[in-house]
Amino acid sequence: MKFKILGNYYNSAFHLPATTGPHAVENIITRFCPADLSLKLWEAPVDYREVERVTESAIAGFKTWRKLSQQERNNYLKKYQEEVTKRKDEIALAISYEMGKPLWEAKTEVGSVIAKVNVTIEDSLPRIANKNIENIMPKTDGHIYYKPIGPSLIIGPFNFPCHLANGQILSALVAGNSIIFKPSEKTCYSAQILIECFHAAGFPDGVINFIQGDGEVARRLLKEKSIKGVFFTGSKEVGKKILDVTHHDLSKLVSLELGGKNTTILHGDANIDHALQELLKACFLTTGQRCTSTSIVAIQRNIHEQFIANFHEMAKKIIIDHPVEFVREPFMGPLVDQSAVDAYLLFMGMAKREGIQEIMRGKHLEKAKKGHYVSPSIHLADRWNNDSLFLHSEIFGPNVTFIPYDTIEEGIQIANATEYGLAAAVFSKDINIFKMCVEEIDSGLINFNRSTVGASAKLPFGGVKNSGNYRPAALTTIDACVYQMSCLEVKSDEAEDIKSIIGLDL
Repeated sequence: MKFKILGNYYNSAFHLPATTGPHAVENIITRFCPADLSLKLWEAPVDYREVERVTESAIAGFKTWRKLSQQERNNYLKKYQEEVTKRKDEIALAISYEMGKPLWEAKTEVGSVIAKVNVTIEDSLPRIANKNIENIMPKTDGHIYYKPIGPSLIIGPFNFPCHLANGQILSALVAGNSIIFKPSEKTCYSAQILIECFHAAGFPDGVINFIQGDGEVARRLLKEKSIKGVFFTGSKEVGKKILDVTHHDLSKLVSLELGGKNTTILHGDANIDHALQELLKACFLTTGQRCTSTSIVAIQRNIHEQFIANFHEMAKKIIIDHPVEFVREPFMGPLVDQSAVDAYLLFMGMAKREGIQEIMRGKHLEKAKKGHYVSPSIHLADRWNNDSLFLHSEIFGPNVTFIPYDTIEEGIQIANATEYGLAAAVFSKDINIFKMCVEEIDSGLINFNRSTVGASAKLPFGGVKNSGNYRPAALTTIDACVYQMSCLEVKSDEAEDIKSIIGLDL
């Protein structure tokens, strides 16, 4: 095996569940490289009994961590940043082998992990600074204190296995919470390296906790009463399951970052060359496995034929190869696993059955090393069809569907037609068109002359409708890591005249 799984982490140590003997676990997750199915990456034993131990560790860690000064907590985060920086190349390789992301892109992700420490301390932390309001009432000052909510569970995704979980972990920690990180079962090793970096930074016992496993591990953690914060990034379907488990527990704060069916509006006056480059990245980066990937392009009818032809020619030039051991550096690697390939090909057939024109066929690709490689796909629908399952579904793969429109109002209707509301983009030279889209489109992010992918960590990141539950990530993750306490402080405790109290028989 290429990588070694160390097990679950609690009480400042890794604990590998037994795979032999009387206490051996029966469930072992095996991961093969999606770019080379002959390469076994690791085996991770799953022990459901560890849920209780990890939770107890987090409870103890919270009691210690919350009492440290803000500067002490910040210093620990800075030490962690130093450790990640030392191992940045190792982390990038792990991401590429596990998830299939090209190495250049994995290095970009690790760079975001490192930079996020500064953003969290310098940009997010001021959002929860305690506030004092003098003379809020006669002889009385008011105070607002932001207090940590308690042990927090972070359930990470596979597509950005380090960056997205890292942002939620750092916000929870800087606010004074202990954490339990449950990574995707597809990317256990890259997540483990992050935990090794926290360990090397010397965090107090119980503050950092980590558990490998499947959905059942997550379900058991969600039912733990002592876990107060839940942060999840992933699909709408899993997000709804989390709500099913937690909705009766009013003590839990649940923050969901879910999927998208993201639309770009390409108006006829846009800079076509610029839009072409932006859309190529938006549709096919990370093999289309980004929640912000552009899935639909509402394109003004007077430019759609020529633009689609040019886009098709560029898509055919995309290099698809092994993310690390390549002949030519690829733009796209494989999909994450066989189920992702099966779903992608299923959608290709669905489009054909629904009469949606196929411009470029999505298919499984044979490479030098057998893997989950697919070609990008391009479709053209003559109009929006509200009965189309293909047009409504989030296709977590390299696909885009063009839909012509005549007026900008029609383009906005297309952007609002799906059940999702994560990201949108508008390409035009007319700022008034962008302002109209900002006003009318229901979306958490709307970019102007920039694609839907590549959000800023210094802005909120989250969606509406079925793309989230109004607790955006990135800059504002920290808002869901605290609760607000109000206090009134009387500046003088001298008693007033008792006769001022109405209704006393004195």
